[in-house]
Amino acid sequence: MQKNVLLSTDFKDMKLYKRGKVRDVYGLGDKLLIISTDRISCFDVVLPSGIPYKGLVLTALSCFWFGFIQDIVAHHLITCDINSFPKELQKYRTILSGRSMLVKKTKPFPVECVVRGYLSGSGWKEYQAAQSICGIKLPAGLKESEKLPEILFTPSTKSDTSHDLNIDQKIVEGLIGEDTASKLKEMSIKIYAKAIQYALSRGIIIADAKFEFGIYDDKIILIDEALTPDSSRFWPLDQYKAGKPQSSFDKQFVRDYLEDSGWNKVPPAPQLPKEIIEKTTQKYLEAYKKLTGKELKDA
Repeated sequence: MQKNVLLSTDFKDMKLYKRGKVRDVYGLGDKLLIISTDRISCFDVVLPSGIPYKGLVLTALSCFWFGFIQDIVAHHLITCDINSFPKELQKYRTILSGRSMLVKKTKPFPVECVVRGYLSGSGWKEYQAAQSICGIKLPAGLKESEKLPEILFTPSTKSDTSHDLNIDQKIVEGLIGEDTASKLKEMSIKIYAKAIQYALSRGIIIADAKFEFGIYDDKIILIDEALTPDSSRFWPLDQYKAGKPQSSFDKQFVRDYLEDSGWNKVPPAPQLPKEIIEKTTQKYLEAYKKLTGKELKDA
């Protein structure tokens, strides 16, 4: 099992389009090269410690899900296969293989399309204070992590540098128009509904998920990543019990460690202990295996 960890890329002969908390994106004309590094961020701070195989899992799972939901909405993925990448990228194949996607360049919408099937995270906090999520009133007496009466669309503002803020559908309509807002809501719920049924059959509850969309050739398509442990909350079905926080396959494990570490959530973040890094890697790899039924090829 290889132990290489990629924290950053620096391709001098390529134009860096964007560097996010986890991904490095390079511009290739009307296409983008999205590279998933092994960086991990918590509380909007990128940690100094990388998580081995994390970038490989994010890319492989996104490629899997893009294929799974393509009957609902078109997506930006062109290929994940390094052998199909342009000739000028082949010299970087050792770095790119397994952790990069060649995608269509779109005009992204300025909203995060969040869907929730269970009461957790910021939704649970708001429910405790106001018995609602994003202004959507809910029945009294719901427990933490309980399945919601129906799937909720709870969009948020899109931000790379600060906390995303929950917004209601009216604000989304004001940003992108009523018709487009309605389509994003409908697509997001359909994708999530199909994905959660499949995941349940594989022993995973997808408690919530975040999607992003963009415009390409005047059509709405799914972009960014899809249903990964970084953009969704994955819980093991066999350990699920409403009324408390759930164990998970995502970075909540690292968040919990940091909460107990005494760190004030202000940069710089502390180094993660070896055992926390190893356990987090195991969780990402286990999520991939459970959902796809396969071992990660490069692990």
